[in-house]
Amino acid sequence: MPIQTGTDTAKTRRTLKVGGQSVDYYSIAAATEAGLGDFSKLPASLKVVLENMLRFEDDGRTVSTEDIKAFAEWAEKEGKNPREIAYRPARVLMQDFTGVPAVVDLAAMRDGIVALGGDAQKINPLNPVDLVIDHSVMVDEFGTPRAFQFNVEREYERNIERYQFLKWGQKAFQNFRVVPPGTGICHQVNLEYLAQTVWTDTDQDGATVAYPDTLVGTDSHTTMVNGLAVLGWGVGGIEAEAAMLGQPISMLIPEVVGFKITGALKEGVTATDLVLKVVQMLRKHGVVNKFVEFYGDGLDHMPLADRATIANMAPEYGATCGFFPVDGETLRYLRQTGRDEDRIALVEAYAKENGFWRGADYAPVYTSTLELDQGDVVPAISGPSRPQDHVALSDAAFEFNRYICGNRKLKEPTRTEAKTWNEEGGAPAPDHLPGHRPGFHEGAVEGENYKLHDGSVVIAAITSCTNTSNPYVLVAAGLVARKARALGLNRKPWVKTSLAPGSQVVEAYLKAANLQEDLDALGFDLVGFGCTTCIGNSGPLEPAISKSINDNDLIATAVLSGNRNFEGRISPDVRANYLASPPLVVAYAIAGDMNIDLTSEPLGISKDGKPVYLKDIWPSSKEVAEMVESVVTREMFQEKYADVFKGDERWRAVETTDSEVYDWPPTSTYIQNPPYFQGMSKDAGQIHDIKGARVLALLGDMITTDHISPAGSFKPTTPAGQYLTERQVAPRDFNSYGSRRGNHEVMMRGTFANIRIKNEMLDGVEGGYTKGPDGQQTSIYDAAMAYEAQGTPLVIIGGVEYGAGSSRDWAAKGTNLLGVKAVIAESFERIHRSNLIGMGVIPFEFTGDDNRKTLKLTGDEQITIENLGDVKPLQIVDATIKYADGTEKVIKLKARIDTEVEIEYLKNGGVLHYVLRNLAAS
Repeated sequence: MPIQTGTDTAKTRRTLKVGGQSVDYYSIAAATEAGLGDFSKLPASLKVVLENMLRFEDDGRTVSTEDIKAFAEWAEKEGKNPREIAYRPARVLMQDFTGVPAVVDLAAMRDGIVALGGDAQKINPLNPVDLVIDHSVMVDEFGTPRAFQFNVEREYERNIERYQFLKWGQKAFQNFRVVPPGTGICHQVNLEYLAQTVWTDTDQDGATVAYPDTLVGTDSHTTMVNGLAVLGWGVGGIEAEAAMLGQPISMLIPEVVGFKITGALKEGVTATDLVLKVVQMLRKHGVVNKFVEFYGDGLDHMPLADRATIANMAPEYGATCGFFPVDGETLRYLRQTGRDEDRIALVEAYAKENGFWRGADYAPVYTSTLELDQGDVVPAISGPSRPQDHVALSDAAFEFNRYICGNRKLKEPTRTEAKTWNEEGGAPAPDHLPGHRPGFHEGAVEGENYKLHDGSVVIAAITSCTNTSNPYVLVAAGLVARKARALGLNRKPWVKTSLAPGSQVVEAYLKAANLQEDLDALGFDLVGFGCTTCIGNSGPLEPAISKSINDNDLIATAVLSGNRNFEGRISPDVRANYLASPPLVVAYAIAGDMNIDLTSEPLGISKDGKPVYLKDIWPSSKEVAEMVESVVTREMFQEKYADVFKGDERWRAVETTDSEVYDWPPTSTYIQNPPYFQGMSKDAGQIHDIKGARVLALLGDMITTDHISPAGSFKPTTPAGQYLTERQVAPRDFNSYGSRRGNHEVMMRGTFANIRIKNEMLDGVEGGYTKGPDGQQTSIYDAAMAYEAQGTPLVIIGGVEYGAGSSRDWAAKGTNLLGVKAVIAESFERIHRSNLIGMGVIPFEFTGDDNRKTLKLTGDEQITIENLGDVKPLQIVDATIKYADGTEKVIKLKARIDTEVEIEYLKNGGVLHYVLRNLAAS
């Protein structure tokens, strides 16, 4: 479909000749010449947004001349001018966990617009949408040559209803493509193939226009492509759907934090170590709702794969995005990954012509800056439950001992005590026991000659787009496996190992280097191309190991090369999760124990009876670089992506219906027609006051979207499990919450159901429980339904950084469907705040010194917030707290309705209702 641009565009539209082609573009320099302001000192990331304003200026709806001038004022005001703007990304990226509910919503909107007397064909993406199926494969089988085949077969068995539905969507909707299962992870496919850095399209007059490649994605790690100078970030599915249907994204001109990188990494330090340090620094600096842009001479020798690793984890450091401007390395990567030479030439010419190029003189204005010398980065891991909990590898064993002692309420050890314990008990024998550590738990494993204990590593997974997109750390992992194998080392028998690359190219170069054979020998057989362990699809542990962990209340550990390690995410049997580089994942599989100091203690005993240390099997940077240079080729990328949308025989055999509106199968437990648009009126209403609301949950700090809407497995005893059992679904076929996001009945029952969430209304209870109307403990779902039957509105109370983590819209959808009218917290993460607005739930922030603790909230209170019909963006409003003893207190809350457009969303009951009414009216 042709792009729609502004009508009064002559003053900034120019022509660029490159090679044998001529393309039009919107010139930032021309905007300066036209008297709109000096934009020369803007960061490249913000120039991308500015270009978007120029392209849509004076279209009569969304962009004004004053919006453009505001960017010049941003530079004059030292990087601050939070003006509301309407931004239009070029395309949308989805994965299947978030994509299925998005397509469900679009299908439901077709039903809804027909009911309002409109045309179903008005519900069609106006912008290109790519959906990559990558979240559904589980690690059921591992450590064998048949693992990949077995896991793929189980994937199709479990998910055939979802795949049939997505195939229907591919036929029914325009501008919508599906990348089939088994291809790779959406962000890696985007980086290696879909993204172009500079996009071209024809406008309504048939002219070719070049403009920056931009996108939003229904996954928080969409930011990965910022490493390729493509501006993109994660949004909830509901916001992405609105963008697909032509609704601009309402946002404030962001602050931009400049992160200067100097020096070079030392020998033995990986890109993963670098990004874990960056996450720690930026979390401490505070970058929520901000852009981060990386600059400095340290980038001159930083491979794009390393940049993508840093950009990927922007959600972990809290930023909207982590951007790297276009430079020579951008062009090299585009060429290596098989992009067309004409495109590469256009990227270079356009970036230099329009001010996006990072040259030696690149020195923009930033809102604030910080700096890191790469020479100061040390090998590290992060955990046990947050990505920003950076721990130097040399301190990892000691810090883990402290963590266990804190959990067991034991006196924390001194470093001397911890070192003595390790020297006495850390010998890498299969039956290594920590019996000399008073208070640490242990347990035998039925049928085995070893015991598990606090700190046993039971999962070691090379997984996630974060690291499997980087050939340097993947090759390093393979070399660690090769050297360990040569010395006779192997993984410990209690460790579940897996390799799940983010693209088929990884398989190709590991095989070309003959490294896959070495990884296989240590149990890191290919288990699938997808997210697997990183998003909770780690699959079940061996029954005897799971039993030992649960019977003895062990704190088992997982080590993964992923980006998330939140509580309850990786496996229901594992309580401590650590992020690490792929080569360290291999090392921990060999050691099998977090209590072992990998920097000073042996990992194992060689076949010659000698102790083997990490340094004995760690490859040099030169070894890694030379192998990457020799085996990673342009031809591999071209071959693997030649038929990326075609899929294998299984995908081609999936049958579906061919219809304009979806014929909802009544017996499906995967796909159900959601209630959002049923019975909807043609006209919007008002924002309603909240009167006498009860507290559904009283929550602490850093409540993530994993806490609110878990993605992993669940048991028959849960409300979701009971729902499926009543419909004759066997527990082995429950699949996961993530895979059932097309069924609101399952997802409502899974909201606030994370096994590690702690509701402070209850004393020491973990899991999705609360007090019902009768004051008795019950599941959050059952309590919400009981309150709904009484007509009682609900609120959630939270701490700081409420809604951190994934972009999952179900964290907001489920909150809405449980009857929650508002969330009151100390602060919100960007995406979840927006998602709440998009689902008609109002986010409020405490002000001053008020919080749940200073107000002595117990959850037995009633909350009233009035006069919301006239609320303005970021307005301070009064809230009345009525305590259980009848006393009342009035406090001030900030309404985190950030823009005027969000007021309209709330009046309509949500962003999709707003869009649907507008489409029906037109």
